[in-house]
Amino acid sequence: MAHPKHKISKTRRDKRRTHYKAVAPTVSTCSNCGATVQYHRVCPECGFYRGRLVVEKQVNA
Repeated sequence: MAHPKHKISKTRRDKRRTHYKAVAPTVSTCSNCGATVQYHRVCPECGFYRGRLVVEKQVNA
């Protein structure tokens, strides 16, 4: 098993970790119903994607 020859300082360790951060997903509005939708995903409200009906939603009566 490898062992480090020198201690990595807290500053050097933290500089390496600066890019590890959470990114909020990009959202847009559905062109059919106006709900907020993640890019490149089917609208969860109406089932449309790029102007076409992809998933038919059931209506509970």
